Amino acid sequence: MERERILEVKDLAISFKTYGGEVQAIRGVNFHLNKGETLAIVGESGSGKSVTSQAIMRLIPMPPGYFKRGQILFDGQDIVKKTEKQMQTIRGKDISMIFQDPMTSLNPTMKVGKQITEVLFKHEQISKEAAEKRAIELLELVGIPMPEKRIKQYPHEFSGGMRQRVVIAMALAADPKLLIADEPTTALDVTIQAQILELMKEIQQKVDTSIIFITHDLGVVANVADRVAVMYAGQIVETGTVDEIFYNPKHPYTWGLLASMPSLDTDGGDEGKLTAIPGTPPDLTNPPKGDAFALRSDYAMKIDFEQEPPMFKVSDTHYVKSWLLHPNAPKVEPPASVKARMRELEGSYEKPVLVKEGE
Repeated sequence: MERERILEVKDLAISFKTYGGEVQAIRGVNFHLNKGETLAIVGESGSGKSVTSQAIMRLIPMPPGYFKRGQILFDGQDIVKKTEKQMQTIRGKDISMIFQDPMTSLNPTMKVGKQITEVLFKHEQISKEAAEKRAIELLELVGIPMPEKRIKQYPHEFSGGMRQRVVIAMALAADPKLLIADEPTTALDVTIQAQILELMKEIQQKVDTSIIFITHDLGVVANVADRVAVMYAGQIVETGTVDEIFYNPKHPYTWGLLASMPSLDTDGGDEGKLTAIPGTPPDLTNPPKGDAFALRSDYAMKIDFEQEPPMFKVSDTHYVKSWLLHPNAPKVEPPASVKARMRELEGSYEKPVLVKEGE
């Protein structure tokens, strides 16, 4: 039986009007999210990850941004067609967002307890005592010690990692059906990053919310996501389960992201080197005619510069936007650096237990 979908994005295209022309930030994006599932959207800066997440929350400033076409179906209703007043009842209650810098999400002049209870008062009919009790429960849920004392403190009295935990507590206050985490660990050091990622995983299991996890770092999603969508130049170029993306990647851009992950190998061999993706993303005021990644790819063919590839099906859950998947294309293996990284990942990451559609 197919799992119930909480979100479905269909042929979404979003542009921004600028002095330099129309920036086609999102160009025909399709993906879905099942209930209780975590989807990671991965790609380098400018790939369209954050614009996609802000579109779901309807946080894109209009103008200069505007929807060219497409649908964002949340619980069967098209968010694109909602009025701002209707969106105000959805934001924070049905869909919540965690931003990358906790200090921009918290009011430095207000105690954290008051900031959490404000969310509850806005979306629920609740007494002051019940709201305070719920705020303490939320701080406890996100792993903040002595929550009864901490709710009376200001954001500056918390460390960066603890502030991010407060932001997560605020996002969870109204029991959202969908939680969007936009680079939630970028501003944190590596140790705290790992703790926040583990917390996100625990929370998803406890409250059974659906999560979209936005990141530029493929390495952080291995243990938190069920499925991964790789974005490049405003399009999704590969999507699949975590296992499929990490152990059977098919798109040259995904290979590049894997090869650019920090290596655990310290013997100084070529396979252990950190590999950069050459070149820069295309100018989206004038997107390329064919495959957007062709100019940066060592595997580009003539057709890549002439015609945009369709999504080729690898499995029921794995799709790739590359002419390399065409039956007539030459058979190409991932480079040695990618294979080395895949071998490392095999031993260093705990594979998540996945429930595939149809089970």
